Amino acid sequence: KMSIEMRLIMIGDICVDVAHKDIKNVYLRVYPPTGKVKIAAPLRMDLDTVRVFAISKLRWIKKQQCKFLRQGREMPREYITRESHYHLGKRYLLKVIEHNASPKVAIRHETMEMYIRPNTGIGKRQEIVDEWYRQRLKEIIPGIISQYENKLKVNVAGFAIKKMKTRWGTCSIQAKRIWLNLELAKKPKECVEYVVVHEMVHLLERHHNERFIAFMDKFLPKWRFYKEELNRSPLRHENWSY
Repeated sequence: KMSIEMRLIMIGDICVDVAHKDIKNVYLRVYPPTGKVKIAAPLRMDLDTVRVFAISKLRWIKKQQCKFLRQGREMPREYITRESHYHLGKRYLLKVIEHNASPKVAIRHETMEMYIRPNTGIGKRQEIVDEWYRQRLKEIIPGIISQYENKLKVNVAGFAIKKMKTRWGTCSIQAKRIWLNLELAKKPKECVEYVVVHEMVHLLERHHNERFIAFMDKFLPKWRFYKEELNRSPLRHENWSY
């Protein structure tokens, strides 16, 4: 089991989470939407060395933070007629239709129709749409996994979809199982493919190192473009990030 020691350092007015792990290289990430900074450092690297490393990357850190601050935000959903909703990167206007039958969602040209019983509250409306998004992802993800299992020569034991506050996806390497963020249903299919491939490559390489990048370049040459597109997409109103 990986040994992890968590510390906190300040670089000027920037708070940096430092995790000392049993790894060989140091990794720096800035997370949207708030620009939170995290560093993963080898156990042997003392805190002063980590601080010097962070200072050397300060310009890049601030650039990333400014980019995230400029990003758009999706306002909180109310699930009412003529509200904008997204599916696989395309924008639809919601049309709420009351009926005395089981709820359902359907796409009609430029419209997302939601059939609900009278007096259905916002919470239940969200559940209905979220479940529809979940089913749409379940329709496309198995095909992507199957395609890349053959290319990567790996086996994915299973996948699951859930709401996640910190990632678009994650991989349980030992269980060979991947988890995908429900929000991906709103993003272009190419971005969904990128996240699936990213997590599958972790079955070949645990860390985001040169070997990992080489695999991504080999199996999904345009992955950087898709990653940028994903990070450029509007974020939900809640403070979750990748």
